[in-house]
Amino acid sequence: MNSGREADAPGEDGPVSVLLAGPDEWRASLESAFESSDAVSTRAVGTAERAVAVVAGTAANAGPATNTATAASDRDPSDRVDCVVAASELDDATGLDLLSDLRSLTDPPAFVLAPAGGDESLASRALDAGVADYVPADADPADLRRRCRRAVDRRRNDERADAFAAFFETPDQFAAVLDPDGTVVRANEAALERFGVGERTALGKRLWALPWPDADGVRRTLQRAVGRARQGEYADFEARLPGGDGGVRFEFTVRPVGDIAADDGAADRLLVDGRAVAERARLEARLRESEELHRVTLNNMTDTVLVTDDDGAFTYVCPNVHFIFGYSAEEIHALGTIDELLGEDLFDRERLDEEGVLTNVECTATDEDGREHTLLVNVRRVSIQDGTTLYSCRDITRRKQRERALTQLHRTSRNLLYAETGPEIADRVASDATDILPSAAAAVYQFDREDNVLYPTATSDELAAAVGTLPELRPDRETAVGRAFVEGETRSVDGQSHPGGAPDAGAGPLAPLDEYVAVPLGDHGVFLAAATDGDSFDEVGEDVVELVAATAEAAFDRVDRDRELRDRDRRLQRQNERLSQLNRVNEFIREIDQALVGAGSRGTIEAAVCDRLTDDDRFAFAWVGETAGPDRTLQPGTWAGDDRGYLDDVSLSLDAGRPAAESDALPGAEPSLRAAAERETVLVSNVADRLRAGRWCREALARDFQSVLAIPLAYDDVLLGTLTIYAEEPDAFDEMVRSVLSELGDTVASAINAAQRKEALRSDAVVELEYDVPDPNATLARLADESDAPLTVEGTADRDDDTTLVFVATEPGGADRVLEAADDLVGVADAESVRESDDADLVGLGVREAVVATALADHGAVARSLRATPDGLSLSVDVPDSVTARSIDEVVSNAYDDAELVARRERTRALDTAGRPGRLLDELTERQLEVARMAYHAGFFDSQRDVTGRDVAEMLGISHTAFYDHVRRIQRKLFGSLFENAPRPEDVE
Repeated sequence: MNSGREADAPGEDGPVSVLLAGPDEWRASLESAFESSDAVSTRAVGTAERAVAVVAGTAANAGPATNTATAASDRDPSDRVDCVVAASELDDATGLDLLSDLRSLTDPPAFVLAPAGGDESLASRALDAGVADYVPADADPADLRRRCRRAVDRRRNDERADAFAAFFETPDQFAAVLDPDGTVVRANEAALERFGVGERTALGKRLWALPWPDADGVRRTLQRAVGRARQGEYADFEARLPGGDGGVRFEFTVRPVGDIAADDGAADRLLVDGRAVAERARLEARLRESEELHRVTLNNMTDTVLVTDDDGAFTYVCPNVHFIFGYSAEEIHALGTIDELLGEDLFDRERLDEEGVLTNVECTATDEDGREHTLLVNVRRVSIQDGTTLYSCRDITRRKQRERALTQLHRTSRNLLYAETGPEIADRVASDATDILPSAAAAVYQFDREDNVLYPTATSDELAAAVGTLPELRPDRETAVGRAFVEGETRSVDGQSHPGGAPDAGAGPLAPLDEYVAVPLGDHGVFLAAATDGDSFDEVGEDVVELVAATAEAAFDRVDRDRELRDRDRRLQRQNERLSQLNRVNEFIREIDQALVGAGSRGTIEAAVCDRLTDDDRFAFAWVGETAGPDRTLQPGTWAGDDRGYLDDVSLSLDAGRPAAESDALPGAEPSLRAAAERETVLVSNVADRLRAGRWCREALARDFQSVLAIPLAYDDVLLGTLTIYAEEPDAFDEMVRSVLSELGDTVASAINAAQRKEALRSDAVVELEYDVPDPNATLARLADESDAPLTVEGTADRDDDTTLVFVATEPGGADRVLEAADDLVGVADAESVRESDDADLVGLGVREAVVATALADHGAVARSLRATPDGLSLSVDVPDSVTARSIDEVVSNAYDDAELVARRERTRALDTAGRPGRLLDELTERQLEVARMAYHAGFFDSQRDVTGRDVAEMLGISHTAFYDHVRRIQRKLFGSLFENAPRPEDVE
């Protein structure tokens, strides 16, 4: 933008290059101030960032525009910026901010601030900031140009002064300033030290008059060199300066300094500088070393540097070009132009001309072997020998591969979030691995803990095509896969060697693979990645394989955690349901227990149980049956709910002759009959599953009874009946409900037995049953046989040591034989003579086995007599009307397998004074009953007794004080039963 309409003469260094930095309107007003002068050339930018880039890029032909610049001597004169004229406000900063940014450059230009509307405050701040000048934008154009020129001249003079000062003060360098006739005007310390003279001595003398070691030979050489320099030429020569034994040889240059006079063409000053020849040799050696370092650096760096001319022809090729392209430098030159290597239209040349540098231009190039590489290229305008454009190429193929792999891996990871099973994860990983690693095939081995084997869950199509069906592998060290799993470390096979130094003997179908990697997936298995098409895993490939494996392992861990959480939630839900059921069951069990406490008869007990069970919505019908008749028919006693005629339409009898053990042979029997025969709870979870098993199933389903639970009501192994419950849903009786209801059956049986015992005490009608027990092995029968004396049981009492105290009467004089025989019987724990008389002897026996009299009493019956002979036992039992003879018959049969009923008689027994037979026995404690019976049978209560309380106490093993205390309590209860309706509360224990 320079035209020659103004006669302003260019300065001594030619036209001034000015960069205008400001808004469009401001630039338009200032460009007109410079366009009429040939002494000024201008360029314009709108932002501070662009201004810094132009100054840095044009001032230096290498390096980023924002941080690199070189000295003025390295600049291309046509591109340099001598002065920056800036507005006070730019598009992205202030003018003073731009000044600060320019000062960060190595060789900043002069800076003039030209605000469109300034004030004294801005001027003061600008001068304090160090601007070269402050000129308002509307100043006279000629004045503006002069002040810009003056700022540039001051800047150049400062640079020259700084350069000369730096040169003049350089140690070990000879420097002197001469008049045109050779007179020394100034000399540096190094020169004066060499001659050994002071400054006053040297100044004013001709240079050749100083004490040179070889003054005669140097004089003429110096005179000729000064003469040539005075005419504007450079003159070089060598001479020795004082120092050492023979002096030090220096290489000198004499050059003109300043303007050449117009009249005689002589320079006004001459500059002499000299360097020791040894120093030059040292510098040359350092230069050679620097060049060698440059060559080594270029040969070993991964980036490739290329320089071309304007036509794209190569002017320089970095020696390491084969690292990326595979070609030698000569082969690259043979390609001709950069377009043949990097392709056409790589960048916008106009933009490069404008900005000076383009960075991070991405392109693809093919190497000598046909492999495609992704390159990141920086392009810069330079001026190096014949080259104008520099290309710095970096191979980012691996980085792009990694980016693509990570992108696909991210998709795979996102998809794995929705996988719910291990096989689903394995399929996804195996199929996506070929997209993540295009040159690889993959498989996933999962570990089966039960079979202790690694089995291939998923295999990619590429791997299946290469090796076929993968084998199952043992988790051992025979294969790379097994080793990876057992040792928890990645194992690689490259086709030449195998981990551990031994071949993979168990690899089998993996043998065709040249290279593969096995990565453990924690406790889940192993991820297998194999190279295909002859490729091998590079560092990027191995890293990506590890990432894929880590992603798969995380997915497996998540699925396991989710499964554990679901299982735990299900367990908690089941527990909550069980707790709810338990609470409901406990509630009606508690209500049943409360009803049983207040029930006074069997019918009341059964009604309470059936009513409460059917009050619960879970159960539709319940009934209690009692065995009756010789065919052991179940007779419904009490029921609740809606049976809908069910009990009328089903058979409730079993063959009387069929043993209970054979009941399993009757799977079609109604559940209550099976429970009665087996004495065990019978469950039918789903009646529909047994539709053809028996008629009762069809009858039950017709009434929507879909599950049944039958519970035997047995006390002391005596069947009192059955409790059968029906529900309208299958599986209505889970394990907890079955357990609780089974325990309920025991409670009901105990309550029924207790009620029958109470009713028996109030009943005066009894059935007398007589039994013959031909069992010589019974304890009492053996004792009668060994003692050769018949034994009659007079009474029994339970003791705390789990034995039963049995009082037996024998013939007079037979007590000693009984005691002697008892010592030899294991079934008798102890024996003691209680009383001997002319009528009979009485012996107390501690018997270890259960005595039938006690069992009969527990069921409301009374052992009227029990006699033992060497041939067996004979038993007479009084059965109250409220107790079924069948149940008592079962008690006797349980005690004696060979018991035979020989007689059955009905009679009436006497009542006690309170109208309740045996009431006193019901009120005495077991200990009191034992004491009473021992005292009675020992004759303590006889009118003419010869047994004292101490004697009875000794028989009982207690103190006489305790004995008398028990007797008083017994007597109190006896008289209470005679004269009162109930004993005194304080006397009941």
